[in-house]
Amino acid sequence: MPLSVRLDSSPARQLPVHEPTPAPKAPRQVSDKNASLPKKVKNRLKLFSVRLGMDMTFLFLVILLVIIGLIMMFSASYPAALEYTNSSYTYLMRQGLFAVIGITIMILVSYFDYHHFHKLAFPLLVLSMILLVVVLFMPAKNDVHRWIPLGMFDIQASEISKFAIILFLAHWGSIHFRKMDTFKYGVLPAILIFVPTALLLMKEPHYSGIVIILTLIAIMLFISGVKLRYFVIAGATVGVGVIALAVTGKLTYAMERLAGWGQALTYVNKDLWDKTYQTRNSLYAIGSGGLWGQGLGQSRQKYLYIPEAQNDFVFAVVCEELGFVGAMIILCVFALLVWRGITVSMRAKDKFGSLLGIGLSAQIGIQVVFNIMVITDWLPNTGISLPFFSYGGSSLIMLLAQMGIVLSISRTSNLEKA
Repeated sequence: MPLSVRLDSSPARQLPVHEPTPAPKAPRQVSDKNASLPKKVKNRLKLFSVRLGMDMTFLFLVILLVIIGLIMMFSASYPAALEYTNSSYTYLMRQGLFAVIGITIMILVSYFDYHHFHKLAFPLLVLSMILLVVVLFMPAKNDVHRWIPLGMFDIQASEISKFAIILFLAHWGSIHFRKMDTFKYGVLPAILIFVPTALLLMKEPHYSGIVIILTLIAIMLFISGVKLRYFVIAGATVGVGVIALAVTGKLTYAMERLAGWGQALTYVNKDLWDKTYQTRNSLYAIGSGGLWGQGLGQSRQKYLYIPEAQNDFVFAVVCEELGFVGAMIILCVFALLVWRGITVSMRAKDKFGSLLGIGLSAQIGIQVVFNIMVITDWLPNTGISLPFFSYGGSSLIMLLAQMGIVLSISRTSNLEKA
C-alpha cells in the first residue's frame, strides 16, 4: 500500500520581524563659547578656575597692593628724586621695573610644584647664613652693613634669611609633625637656627630683622604643634639675654634708637630732638591727614621734611594724603591678603603646603603691623619696610616670588568651601 504524505496546504507561519529602532535625533546645539575651542586652549583656561588653577582672589589682592604701592611710592618720592637725581620719575621707573620683574617671577613660580622646595630647604638655609657673613664685608650705608651690591640693585641678606627660615621650619615641621611637641624636634632646631642668625644680624646691625625673624620662628613653631610652656621659657630667656647685653654695652646701636622712643613730640634736649626728627615729622604727616586727607599728591611733609619718605615712612605720606579713611582701606586690603593666604594654605593637601603658606602670609602681616607701629612711634625707629609700598628692588621681587609660592599652593588646595 503506497505511503501517502499529507501536505499542509495552510499558509506558512510568519516569524515576527523586529523593525529597526529609529536613530535618535541629534541633540539640539546649545550655544557655548567654549564648545568650539580646541582642547589645548581649554586647558589654558583652567588657569582661571579657582578649583583647578591659582586662587584669583589672592592674585587680585597682590596686584592691587602693588599698583597702589607704586602710586603712593611715586607720590612720596618725587620731591627727593628731583632733588637728588634731577628727575622726579627716577624711583618710579626703577620700582616699576622691579614690579614687572617680580610679577613675572610670581606667575612663573605659581606653576612650579612647591613640593620641590623640600629639597631646597637646607641648602637655602646654608646660603642665607653665608650671605649674612658676606654682607659684613660689603661697604656700609648709613653706618650699617645690610646690602650686597649687584649692579642694578642691592640684595638685602636678611630678606633671604626670612624666607629660608620659614621654608626650613615648614619642611622640618611637616616631616616631624608628630614629634614637634618635644624639645629635641620642636625647640632645639629653632635655637640652632636663630642664635647664629641673630648674632650675624647684630653685627650689621639689624635689630628689626632679629625681631621679625624671632616672631616668624615663634609663629612657625606654634602652628607646628610646639607646647606653650616652651614659649614661656623662651620669652624669659630672651628677656634675660637682652638685659644682659644692655648691661654689658653690647646693644649700643639699639639703645641709641631706644633713647627717643615715645618722645618724638616732647622736647627734652637738642640731641634727643634731633634724633627723633624723622619720627616727629611722620607724626605731623599722619596728624595733618585728618579723616579724609589732603588729597593725592598734596602731602607737605614729603618735601624733604621726612627723610627717605619713599622707604620705611611711605605710609605716613599715605595717611597725610588719603587720611584715616584711605589708610584704613589699604590696611583692610592687607588684612584680606593675609586672611586669604592663610585660608588657601589651611586647605592645602599636605602639612608642608599649609605650614609654608601660613608662614609666608604671616610675614606680610607682621611687617605691616611693625611698620605702622614704627611710624606712629609705638616702636623705636628701627627700619622696617612696608610690603609692596617701600622702595627697594630686592625686597619687592622677593615678596612677589613668595606670593607665587602661595599661589602654587592654592593650585592644590580645596577652595570650593572657602
